[in-house]
Amino acid sequence: MSYLDERDLAFLLYDWLDAERLTRHPRFAEHSRETFDAVLDVSAKLAASRFATHYKKADQNEPVLDGETVRVIPEIKQALTAAAEMGLFASDFASEVGGLQLPKLVQTASMAHFMAANIATAAYVMLTTANARLLCAFGTPAQIETFALPQIEGRWLGTMCLSEPQAGSSLADITTRAVPDGADALGPRYRLSGSKMWISGGDQNISENIVHLVLAKIPDASGALLPGVGGISLFAVPKILPDGTRNDIAVAGLNHKMGYRGTTNCLLNFGEGTRHRPAGAAGAIGYRIGEAGSGLALMFQMMNEARISVGLGAAALAVRGYRQSLGYARERPQGRPLIGESKDPAAKQRPIIEHADVRRMLLAQKSYAEGALALILYCAELIDQETTATTPQEQARATALLGLLTPVAKSWPSEFGLAANDLAIQIHGGYGYTRDFDVEQIYRDNRLNPIHEGTHGIQAIDLLGRKILRDREQALELLEAKIEQTAAKAENDARLADLAVRLREGWAEARATIAVLASLDDPAQALINASVFLSGFGHVVVAWLWLDQACAVTAKLDEQDSFARGKLRACRCFFEAELPKAQQQFAFVASLNTTAGLMPLDEF
Repeated sequence: MSYLDERDLAFLLYDWLDAERLTRHPRFAEHSRETFDAVLDVSAKLAASRFATHYKKADQNEPVLDGETVRVIPEIKQALTAAAEMGLFASDFASEVGGLQLPKLVQTASMAHFMAANIATAAYVMLTTANARLLCAFGTPAQIETFALPQIEGRWLGTMCLSEPQAGSSLADITTRAVPDGADALGPRYRLSGSKMWISGGDQNISENIVHLVLAKIPDASGALLPGVGGISLFAVPKILPDGTRNDIAVAGLNHKMGYRGTTNCLLNFGEGTRHRPAGAAGAIGYRIGEAGSGLALMFQMMNEARISVGLGAAALAVRGYRQSLGYARERPQGRPLIGESKDPAAKQRPIIEHADVRRMLLAQKSYAEGALALILYCAELIDQETTATTPQEQARATALLGLLTPVAKSWPSEFGLAANDLAIQIHGGYGYTRDFDVEQIYRDNRLNPIHEGTHGIQAIDLLGRKILRDREQALELLEAKIEQTAAKAENDARLADLAVRLREGWAEARATIAVLASLDDPAQALINASVFLSGFGHVVVAWLWLDQACAVTAKLDEQDSFARGKLRACRCFFEAELPKAQQQFAFVASLNTTAGLMPLDEF
């Protein structure tokens, strides 16, 4: 079985985003819709046969640390080996580095199958490909050959090592240090010492090697670490060094999570010097990527890719939960209609999908899940626009719009995909919170996503503080033009004209709220309710994408088809039940309410 709606995926790719046009660009000229469909077909089959089959087993048999190595169930390695053999790790990389050179849009749709089937196992792929892509972008040819190519082949896996126990998301406060240790064919070499926390994939018995991308500070001449982020550099630190010896990296412990349990999550100590002493000395050997002091700027490429991937995982889990609760609601008999047969206690019980409240919850799930997936695929299409741009101006526009939408793409699916999974449990009733049905685990898995790769609050500050207020709304104007283009299409269709009016009203309220915040002298005051703003802004963005989909439905599909009618109804549901919530949130933010944000600490 497929854990996604393949009809919906085809609609999003071809009827809405017109993925076929990408084959007209030289980079993708060797592909066609047939090759795209073949990739998606094999992805769905492999996800069902190798990833989904150990979904529960990996949850019930968490990784264990045997004192030296973290061990996971063998099915995870078997699934990742099969994925590597089909080219999943290499799918959207350039052919020069062994990639299949697929569009990011198609690769994202492919990855959605694996994330829906088993997000914990799929996480190894996501981290590894983002790691290798950063190395390909900023590494030297020798670093790419040594560290990136084995990851693209799927033989090695990769991580990102940012957080520390005392610093969390406050990367300015990291204390891992990197002391110069000469140079060799792989570039400037350093000895790293310090601890990194919450490292997904930090150790495992799956791959031949692990490449850690580590943020650390190079001390000044006095041995002191510079305060702030300016002194942060980036290093490739392999578990096994090129000469085959173990690096000075030790697993200090495992974090036991409520979800994603098949993904190992470690506290790593670099430079302990007690178990492994490469070249006879303490200190984990790492190779600097890029210039000294540029580490955080370089790492943002991987961080932003991971943020969109987290949103994809949240959307995929929302779709899976919706499909499973829909199937359950169609089969589960309970109660009788409120009219007609309800007067006869001997009448046959009816499937719960016939109850109005169940239909309400199902339609809300559909609007959240399919809206979230559309948002992520649109961002993937923007990445392809960056790649295929014919002028610097065209590329800059795609980059700016993608930057604006990235915090939304990370947070909105994580917030409302989880809301969809909550409804899926509710529809299952008492069975929903038992381990007999998948929706309980799906919810636990998805609950991690509002925290992964920066919390909702961090994404809100990024959106409002950096992408809108600091950048003087330049990217916002690009988004406004896109929204107006959709509204103009919809207003010429009698079936959608009223929704065009509502979309323009919602956007006007967003812009009015931004104007209020931009007029404040104190930037901190503008960010007090940034999280509320992000939720409302995300609702307007998803409303726009729903209306744009609806325009594609009315232009390209037969409205007598139940799929088309369902799409239009979900769009209308979102505008009628959800968009008004954004209007309330904007009003709250524009009021400059400080009841919570400036509450005295002694009043808690």
